[in-house]
Amino acid sequence: MKMTNGTNDSVLKQIADMDNLSHEELCKLWQTLFGKAPGAFNRPYLIKRLAYRIQEIAYGGLSDKARTLMDEILDAHGFDENGGSLDGRRAERKRKVGVPVVGTRLVREWNGHAYEVIVVHGGFEYEGRRYRSLTAITQAITGTHWNGRAFFGLKKSHEKKGRAGV
Repeated sequence: MKMTNGTNDSVLKQIADMDNLSHEELCKLWQTLFGKAPGAFNRPYLIKRLAYRIQEIAYGGLSDKARTLMDEILDAHGFDENGGSLDGRRAERKRKVGVPVVGTRLVREWNGHAYEVIVVHGGFEYEGRRYRSLTAITQAITGTHWNGRAFFGLKKSHEKKGRAGV
């Protein structure tokens, strides 16, 4: 595959043509574009990274300011440029017990209207606004103080009563 510094069409063609390349040819292209041999990556990963690199060469990459900011954030949280732990240990992802994973949509119908909340990092999002708790969202919806976990059905009946297994 020949690299060109031409128009968008040539970049798109180069990316599309990668589907026709063998694994060996993809590895050779990797060597050309990155200056080193690829790791033991699967074909889809090679194609994605090569497509990004072709676009980066043609259109430019991240600014120095963006790269510096990313490095500072990674350093502050103890990660290397690949998201691995700087001390060599696998980073543990901690999340609160009973809180759904990020991206979960909670839907509750109340008084004939459906209300949707999305779990985000550090809280919840409702109608484009971030909240730290479901209780605050429940109060915004109902106008009164309710337990947010109970309102959205995240509490089991024995938890609501404060008794285990009754």
